[in-house]
Amino acid sequence: MDFGGQMWMKSTVDSLGIVDMEDGQPLPDKLQSMNAYLGAGPIARALDLGAEVVVTGRCVDSALALGPLMHSFGWKHNDYDLLAAGSLAGHLLECGAQSTGGIFTDWDTVPQWENIGFPVVECDSTGHFVLMKPKGTGGLVNKGTVAEQLVYELGDPAAYHLPDVCCDFTGVQLAELSGGNAVSVSGARGFPPSDSYKVSATYLDCYKAVSVFTLSGPRAAEKGHKTAQSILSRVRSIFKFAGFEDFTRVHIQAIGAEESYGPHAKQSLQLGQREVAMWLAVEHPRREALDIFRREIAPAGTGMAPGIWGGLGGRPKSSPVLKLFSFLYPKSKVQAMVGFANGNNEVVAPTPALAMDNDKAVTPRPRGIDDGIDVKPGSHSFKLSDLAYLRSGDKGNTANIGVIARHPSFVPYLRKHLTAEMVENYFEHLLDLPHCYRGAARVARYELTGINAFNFVLRRALGGGGIASLRPDPQGKGYGQMIADLQLHNLPDIVVLAGDL
Repeated sequence: MDFGGQMWMKSTVDSLGIVDMEDGQPLPDKLQSMNAYLGAGPIARALDLGAEVVVTGRCVDSALALGPLMHSFGWKHNDYDLLAAGSLAGHLLECGAQSTGGIFTDWDTVPQWENIGFPVVECDSTGHFVLMKPKGTGGLVNKGTVAEQLVYELGDPAAYHLPDVCCDFTGVQLAELSGGNAVSVSGARGFPPSDSYKVSATYLDCYKAVSVFTLSGPRAAEKGHKTAQSILSRVRSIFKFAGFEDFTRVHIQAIGAEESYGPHAKQSLQLGQREVAMWLAVEHPRREALDIFRREIAPAGTGMAPGIWGGLGGRPKSSPVLKLFSFLYPKSKVQAMVGFANGNNEVVAPTPALAMDNDKAVTPRPRGIDDGIDVKPGSHSFKLSDLAYLRSGDKGNTANIGVIARHPSFVPYLRKHLTAEMVENYFEHLLDLPHCYRGAARVARYELTGINAFNFVLRRALGGGGIASLRPDPQGKGYGQMIADLQLHNLPDIVVLAGDL
């Protein structure tokens, strides 16, 4: 079930005036791929027709759970709350052990990583489900592990758009069950979906190569930076002689010197780290130019800084930089086909974007929350990780950081002190946007009242994101941990007060 079974003609897409969802740029001339994210409908229909195994092309991850649920319980296309519940189940399942203790903030409380159990969901026809893991396996299932995965790769939690339903996760409730390692999940709400599919296209922009080499000894980071700059100077001299243009992008980072933290690093180059790994990434329109770069790394081992003792991965390899171009395309123009081995085929209509039936209507939850609690100042300071669980993820060039309060009484203080402006200032050095981009702030904050959480969305925060980025963390996996040490000041001793509640 791919995008019509073949690449569409660019002229067809251009005729609709389609532009990129993020930056408004027109469709590139040369595309490598183009795929629509289909929903659960075709999967459910294939099962209805008797399929035992369904092989699908591009679809949203959660559809792999929602499709079988629709088939098993007979859920209809306008059972929006049920579709939202099934989509939430799929969202919690889609990254495996990330909901059973994997990458959990309190990692030191999770046993047996080597035998970590993957999540299992038991769902009934009402949409209520329990998330657990197999007995005898490692890992951990509690409200914290499940809440962290709920906020993973999330945008606006009140408008989580999927092909089959628009989900509101702001009121989701989690409850730990007796016996441990099982969490009840309820409260997802649904609305009609839009009339468009999200489409992801990729295009070849240029080529990149990454060299990682290690150094030890006094002033290691300083030596590493001088080495990297010397390699670039040497290569640029050869470029000039050979008639090549300069690199289009360069990224140099001393891993181990906390340079990803920018001004928040606890260590500076002046402290003289004694061991670092240097990340030297370059981009160029011509692959032949990167062949020169690849050959000029080795001379550093004998002709530059002392203490270079390893080139990780050997000589760097060049690879294409495939950039993402995302846009919305009318569902009416995309045909999903269910085909069987016997040659029978059936076209599946997309989920209609109709007004909601009156008996299924729900009221969207308010975006801004004011619980009326008087937040009094105090003389205490806390690290953010003392007050909250943290999980970060990505969508293209956008990162998100979910912050889940460890106790409900912490929520008013996080609401007051952990603002979008504070998070924006903290990650200022990693954002590639002006302070206001296309009318939207660089960092937006959303609230999930049901799980006492906030979700921060950081636009253009990943240097291009994915394989288009030259950074060592192109998916923002470390952002939640980077903000863990952020200090919140002038609070009462809310940790002690919470223990008295």
